[in-house]
Amino acid sequence: MPLACNNTKVKIATIIGARPQFIKAAPVSRAISKQNLESNGAQIEDIVIHTGQHYDHNMSQVFFEQLMIHPPKYNLEVGSGAHGEMTGIMLGRIEEVLLKEKPEFVLVYGDTNSTLAGALAAAKLFIPVAHVEAGLRSFNRRMPEEVNRVLTDHLSDLLFCPTETSVRNLANEGIIEGVFQTGDVMYDAFRFHKEQALKSSPILSQLNLRPKEYSLATVHRQESTDEHEALSNIFNALEKIAAKDCPLIIPLHPRTKKVLEQSHSKQRKNPWMYLISPVGYLDMIALESQAKVILTDSGGIQKEAYFAQIPCVTLRDETEWLETLEDGWNHLGGRDSSTILQAYQAALRSNRGDQSKPYGDGSASHLILQHMLVASDRINNRLQPSLEEVKR
Repeated sequence: MPLACNNTKVKIATIIGARPQFIKAAPVSRAISKQNLESNGAQIEDIVIHTGQHYDHNMSQVFFEQLMIHPPKYNLEVGSGAHGEMTGIMLGRIEEVLLKEKPEFVLVYGDTNSTLAGALAAAKLFIPVAHVEAGLRSFNRRMPEEVNRVLTDHLSDLLFCPTETSVRNLANEGIIEGVFQTGDVMYDAFRFHKEQALKSSPILSQLNLRPKEYSLATVHRQESTDEHEALSNIFNALEKIAAKDCPLIIPLHPRTKKVLEQSHSKQRKNPWMYLISPVGYLDMIALESQAKVILTDSGGIQKEAYFAQIPCVTLRDETEWLETLEDGWNHLGGRDSSTILQAYQAALRSNRGDQSKPYGDGSASHLILQHMLVASDRINNRLQPSLEEVKR
């Protein structure tokens, strides 16, 4: 059944720019297409604005192709750079598009520079902001992502929380209006694509891998790559795991690859540690689903390990996804070689409990769209400033 909405048309500006956001946007994009089809008209216009934060084909275009996301109407081609520089350029370019398109909502995902720039541009133009994956907290302000997510939440009108914990985090900061616990859109995406990935992805045969006879690792966060000692400790631990336990597959993020090349890292010569190019979503799901253990500093991959019921070691001192720790499927390894190795052994032998399904039932994207449509009439009736006022 199509969702109820009194408006004949709602225009949403979806702002994405990084690999995790493409995954999160995919199920919402499908929900919008389904809604338009069932309502016998283009009730929702989704204007996709790609900031270009991730621009490599394996980090960007392949996700639009595989996940069937609405193609971007705008590609801002910002590229990489320092945080302030990137965010500033995005802010100006997004503002130009929003002034032209005049959407009812700006929809942002997660915690990247694209997220913050989109929310800030919209808020300054008095356009309501909807934030998917609201309320996450690591309580570590040294993480750029933590700063981005806190500021975005405080700018947002609609806050879509994946878990009970994220709702409580917002309440503790005084944010209680416009807060909805919807479940996790990444769980929607994983459920939708897992079977397809296992049937169609050739990645295991290409790499000559057998299920449960390899481990998988990803390293990309700034605090992992920009501190030489931290990156060295992580790769020393990964090298020992590959040499003593099982082969280790590492799809190498461009940032990590650049740092390793600059440091002339010798770890790349380990015959059991395979550094490969970034892979598409279906290939990554296939690798995750058949791994022995997953080691990662990525929040999204921690969750995907949990969804796939694969033990995980988080290469950080904390995680936003406390539910994965509570159920015994995730272990904090930090960035010290000895603690990473201890966490790896704990992941192999730990007694993992039944998963409590804290991330919803796979209907998060439907609920998000429902809340946005219900809110559209109320927000559209709110007094809006003129363009002349906005430009002052």
